[in-house]
Parts: sequence; structure tokens; C-alpha cells
Amino acid sequence: MKYTIVHDMPGRIRLRCGRNAFSLDEGYSITSVLMAQTIVTDAKASSINGSLLIFYVDDSRSLLLDFIDTLVPAELPVIPPAERDTTSEVDADFQYALAFRIVRRLLFRGLLPSPVRHVITLFRAVPYVVRGIKSLLNFRINVDVLDASSIGVSLAQGDYRTASSIMFLLSLSDLLEDYTRKKTKLALAGSLSVNVDTVWKQDSYGNFISTPISQLEEDDTIIVRTSGTIPVDGTICEGEAYINEACMTGESQSVLKKAEDSVYAGTVVEDGSIVIKVRAIGNGTRMNKIIELIDQSENLKADVQSHAENLADSIVPFSFLASGLAFLLTRNATKAASVLLVDYSCAIKLATPISVISAMREAANHKIVVKGGKFLESYALADTIVFDKTGTLTVASPSVSEVIPFPPYNRTEVLKTSACLEEHFPHSVAHAIVHKAEQENLKHREEHAEVEYVVAHGIRSKLHGKKALIGSYHFIVEDEWIPVTPEQKSIIEEKGHGKSAIFLALGDTLAGMICIDDPLRPEAAETIQALRESGIKKIIMLTGDSDEAARDVSAQLGITEYQAQILPEDKASVIERLKEESHQVIMVGDGINDSPALAAANVSVSMKDSSDIAREVADITLLSTDLRALVTLRHLSLSLMERIQKNFHVIIGFNSLLLAGGLIGFIPPAASAFLHNFSTMFISAASMRPCLKPPV
Repeated sequence: MKYTIVHDMPGRIRLRCGRNAFSLDEGYSITSVLMAQTIVTDAKASSINGSLLIFYVDDSRSLLLDFIDTLVPAELPVIPPAERDTTSEVDADFQYALAFRIVRRLLFRGLLPSPVRHVITLFRAVPYVVRGIKSLLNFRINVDVLDASSIGVSLAQGDYRTASSIMFLLSLSDLLEDYTRKKTKLALAGSLSVNVDTVWKQDSYGNFISTPISQLEEDDTIIVRTSGTIPVDGTICEGEAYINEACMTGESQSVLKKAEDSVYAGTVVEDGSIVIKVRAIGNGTRMNKIIELIDQSENLKADVQSHAENLADSIVPFSFLASGLAFLLTRNATKAASVLLVDYSCAIKLATPISVISAMREAANHKIVVKGGKFLESYALADTIVFDKTGTLTVASPSVSEVIPFPPYNRTEVLKTSACLEEHFPHSVAHAIVHKAEQENLKHREEHAEVEYVVAHGIRSKLHGKKALIGSYHFIVEDEWIPVTPEQKSIIEEKGHGKSAIFLALGDTLAGMICIDDPLRPEAAETIQALRESGIKKIIMLTGDSDEAARDVSAQLGITEYQAQILPEDKASVIERLKEESHQVIMVGDGINDSPALAAANVSVSMKDSSDIAREVADITLLSTDLRALVTLRHLSLSLMERIQKNFHVIIGFNSLLLAGGLIGFIPPAASAFLHNFSTMFISAASMRPCLKPPV
């Protein structure tokens, strides 16, 4: 690929390949290929002028240029439209539309004769008047009625210039709001997409084998077990399961699905196991439904946003009343028109949702997905945060530190059997056990019967006709009544001191224990302190681990309140109790066992490596592994609420001055309309600014 270096600095380079060097489709392919390289941190390709802007890891410039030399745009794989990042196109469309409106306005006023301008103004006024009449017919006196009245009064007075200015500024406000919504929807769409790399596909012998999803075809058969995301649209052939379809319907209650029922990509198996015949591949449906839900659902709007919209409409009748009083008192139609052309509702109704949606977009830029404006508001108002320990305060990838067999079993048998049982379940501890078996090259066949996942306890199955159990000490010993000898108990107390441990039982015998090294996230203590400084008064840790392990972690992090050996339903009870005590609660978790508590909290947060169910239930999802994102979100949400209040005061103050100026005759109707609409547009544009200051 031929190019010229037009700008070069450490970590950043811009190349110019020339006009028509590659097409729009090829530009997406080039960007995708570059982003797949480990040395590239960001890349943008513009087909308009054939430029490439690339950010790369330090000291890898020569490797990058060598790679670009080998690229042949026409030979690169085509990126499907659903997978493209069209942010730059949206920016270009907005800039073009804005420039077009401004140039058309200037030409309209400078070149066309007055009679033609008047006819065009009348024609452009029709949609506004129609919307106002429709609102009146539906017995609503809202902003549409006020806009129609303002334009109508100006036209009735023969003031075509003022009417044209009102419509021009209204069109710019609409363009600005539409642009913000599109940008936010794109950011959310990219953030919310679920990436399923492999599936369990049935082969010609009836066995289910791990297969890359790229090799999946229609009419193939796959199996999805408890807590798994369904990666395709299809029909259930065998089995039954409770499916969480919140991403499709917005309903949190799971639905029982069985043979012949349809299932959809992105939904989650909460409990059970199903064999699915593939009907359609891809997760576009899920993405579109979530975005649609976020964009349209009244339930997801922030209370402050709903309040602003209701307030805006409720103020409209008072605008008409003030205009009428102005006419009665002064008998001056011009002063009455000046009052009518100014109202509080436009800016209030526009600036608040733009502030909220811009904050959601800013959160997405920080790799934080917020599923609705109300959750940003709840996050800002919260005074209590509750953490799950494993995978949240500790690293998402724990490791096996020791495998301890109990006679007559040996170490290899314990690790191999444990991995066989755990491999189907997306929990960090399960991953650690499976990974340890892979490291030691311990291969296993699926010789066990169908497994049953007992939430927050463990797994129950059969192996070679014998009962096979793996899970917590509470599950194995207290629930399943597996006996523990004094020698075994002594070893458990010695080896499990301050550690997480998983136990394996075969038949009625304790076969072994696996110690899990679950180190704290390096930024956890800093995050706890920063949250406390941001106004969080209570910080609580919940864990199913022993009291000793919980006490050690709490001491290291500076957490003064914790509960150990806690069950999922008990976690939810803790949240409910806090809410009954008038606390606004944030719950942060990552596992299936956290789902009840996540659902119970005022606002819930799931981690990057959370189970599918936790991500579905959570109101906010972190897409980075850094806990400090919680602090970033806290500052963002507080800044958003502060901006909304500031906007409200500015709108009330400025428009009150305009009303006073119109009443005393100091501001004519045309100037009044211009200043009102310009201020609305200015406040809306200012509401798009980042809430957070860039790092110094």
C-alpha cells in the first residue's frame, strides 16, 4: 500500500494515500485489520482524502509501517454493515446538514425577492401549525402549540422575518438533538454488543464439541446450559430452561421455554439446559432491541428528565396567560407578541435530555455502559455501595494455588474431574480450575451425566454411576452430608487458612480440595477511598467465603462492614434492608449468585468479566477491568446533576429578562424570538460538552 507520511510523532502517525486510494467499504476493512494488531491502540481511515490516522504503542513505528506496506485494500475481508463503527459518518452528516442550513439561510435572505421568501416561509410554517393543531385536538397545550402560536402570530403581523428566524433556530435545535441521539446510540450499540467466540455444537456422532461461532451454520444444533448466552436465533429441539429475555422485552422475569419454542440471540439461560436448532446467526437483534429500549422506554428516563419534560409542558399555558395579560394591560400587540415568543419550556425540555444522553455517551467513551438515564441519576444520589468480593474486589482471573487429594484419590484425578465438571460454567473460579488442567495437559472426556448448577453452592452430577459434587464446604458437607474425617478437617483448616477453597466429592467420599489464589485488584483500596471521598457514606462487602478470609480482605481495603458465608437470597435481603433504612444503594457484582442482589438495588453495576445473567440484570456494565471506573462514573453522574440544575437556573433567569424587556417595549418581537431561540440552542450545545474535565 503506497502512502506519504504527513504527520509523525511518537505514538501517533498520519498517512496520506491519495484520493480514491480506497473505497468507503475498504476503509472499514483497513481500520478493522489495523485494530486487530496488538501494537495499534486506535485507527481511523477516511476514504474521502485517503488518509489514515493511527495511534500505536511506543517503539513499534517500524513494525507498523512494515505491516501497512503489505496491505492491499481490495484483498481485505469486507466488514458487515452491522459491525462497522459509523461515528465518523454521523459526524460528517451533521457537519454537512449544519453547513447546508446556514448557507441556505444566507442565500435565502440575500438572493430571493421578498414575495418568494414569504411564500417559502408560509410553506415551511405548515408542519409546525399542523403539529400544534394536532396537540389541541388531543386536548394538550404543549410546546408544539406554543411553537405554532409564535410562528402564527409573527405571520399574522406580517413579520415574515421573525417567523423564518424562529423556524430556522428550531430546525437547528432539532438537528442538534438528533445528532446527539445518533452519537449516543452508536456508542451504546458498540458497547452493548455481546461477543460469543465459541459454542458447543453437536457433531455427526451426537457429541457436543467446542466450535468457533464463525463456523456455525443454519440448521446446526448447539447446546446452551445454565448462565450461558444464547448466541443465535433458533428453535429448541430438546430440554427446557428458564430464559431471561430482558434484552428483548424489558421484563426481568424469566420465561420457561421448552421443545418447539423459539429463542433469540442475546437472551440468557437462567436455569436449565436446551438444545437449539439454529435458524439465524448473529446478535444484531439483541443490539437493536436494547438500543430501542434505551431510546424509547419512559421507564429508563431519569426522574429529573421526566420532571423537566412535564414541567416544560405545564409552563406553556402560563406563557399564553402572560401574553394575554400583557395585551390587556398595554393594549399593545407587539408587546404581547414579544412575551409569547419567549418561554421557559423549549430550553428546559431540550437541554435536560441532551445533558442526560450526552452523559451516557461520555460514559460509553469511558467504557461504561449505562442502560438508561435514570440509572445515572440513581448513581449520583446513592449514599451506600455494596460489593461482592470474588471477581469484583479481587481479580477476575483467580488461579489454582494448590490441589490437595484425599485418599484413595490422587491429585490428577481430583483436578481432572473438577475441570470436567466446571468447564461449562462461566465463573472465574471455574475458569481457574479448567485453566489449571489445561496447563498440566490433563485432557478429559465428558463422561458425566447432565450437570445441575446449584446457584452459589456448586455443581451436582453423576460420574460412572456415582454421585459427583463440587462446590463450597457448606454445599458439600452441610447440604449434601458428605462426611469429613478428623485428619481431613485438620488439613482443610491448615491449607485453607485465609483462602478460597473448592471441594470435590465422589460418591459419599470427600475426594479433595482445590485452593484458589484470589488476589485483590491493585486499585481496589484506592477506589474504596475515592468513593468515600465522593460522598458514599456506607461501603459494605458481601462474600460466600469464610469469616476469616472476609476479615482479611476488609482490613486490607479499609472496609469496616462486611458479611461472610452469605447466600444469594441473603445478599438480596441485605440490599432490601438497607433500602428500608432509606439508603440509596449501589450493588456491584459479577456472578450468577449476585443477580438477586443486583436486581434488588436502586442501581446495579456488573464487571467486565461478569456472567451473562449479571450483565443482563445490571443497570450499568463496566467494559474495563479497572475498578476506578466506578469513581469516574460517580463524578460523571454528580457533574450531570449539577449541570441540569445550572441549566435550569440559567434558563429561568435569561428568559425572565427577555420577558421583562418585551413587556416594557425594550426588546422587539424579532429580537425577542432570536435571543430566546439562540439561547435555547446555545444551552443545548453547551449541554453536549463533557461533564468531566480532561486529565492534566
